[in-house]
Amino acid sequence: MTYVEGFVLPVPAQNKDEFYRHAELVGTFLREFGVRRQVEAWADDLPDGKVTDFRKSVQAQEGEEVVFAWFEYPDRAARDAANARMMSDKAMAEHGPTAPFDGKRMIMGGFESIVDEGSEPGGYTDGFILPVPEGNREAYRETAQKAAAVFRDYGATRVVEAWGDDVQDGKVTDFNRAVQAQDGEKVVFSWIEWPSKEARDQAWAKVMEDPRMKHDPANNPFDGKRMFWGGFQPVLDTARG
Repeated sequence: MTYVEGFVLPVPAQNKDEFYRHAELVGTFLREFGVRRQVEAWADDLPDGKVTDFRKSVQAQEGEEVVFAWFEYPDRAARDAANARMMSDKAMAEHGPTAPFDGKRMIMGGFESIVDEGSEPGGYTDGFILPVPEGNREAYRETAQKAAAVFRDYGATRVVEAWGDDVQDGKVTDFNRAVQAQDGEKVVFSWIEWPSKEARDQAWAKVMEDPRMKHDPANNPFDGKRMFWGGFQPVLDTARG
C-alpha cells in the first residue's frame, strides 16, 4: 500500500506562480530521492467550519490561500530514506529559506494508506482531515472502503484514506491540533480525485442521495464535527506530467 507524506500550508495568494516554480524545482530533487508522485493542490472551495477547517488548521491570514499536498512512496522505509537525504542535501538546503510561504505554519506528517482505490490522476481533488479513535481503525476502514466504491461508481478516479503513522507535534500548529485530537485518537489524511470540478460537483449531488451512504450517526466511527474538508485544484502533479 502507498505511504503518504501529507502537507497543509498557507501561501500568500500573490505568490501562487512563485509557489508553483518552487514546488517544481523541489520536485526535481524529490524524484531523485524516491518520491513516486508529488501533488500540490491550490484551494478552490473551502467551507468555513464551526469547530475547525483548512484555514484554521494553518492559521491562514488575510490574503493567504491554503495548499493541500502530498508525496507518495512505496513504503515508510522509502519515505524515511528520502527524508534523510533531503536533510543532508546541500542543494535542498539552499532552496528551503527561499520558500514563498511561512514554513512555521505548514503542517506535515507520515500516513499509511488503509484504502487505496483507483490509479488514474484527477484534475480536481477533495481533501479531508479527521480524527479517529485508534480502536476504531478497522471500523473506519470498512466504512471508508464502502464509501470509496460509491465515489468510484460516480466517477472518482482515485480514493485514498491514510492513517496517521508519524504525526509529530509542531511548534506553531500540527495535524493533531488541527483536528483537536484527543488522547487515543489518530489523524486521517484522505483525498478523492475527480476528472474535473464539474464532474466532482455533479457526482457529489448523486453520492449524497445514494442509499449506500446512509448510516446511523450514532454509529459513526469518528467525530464528524472535527473533520474538515475542501476542494482543491492541482497546480502540480508529477503523475500528469
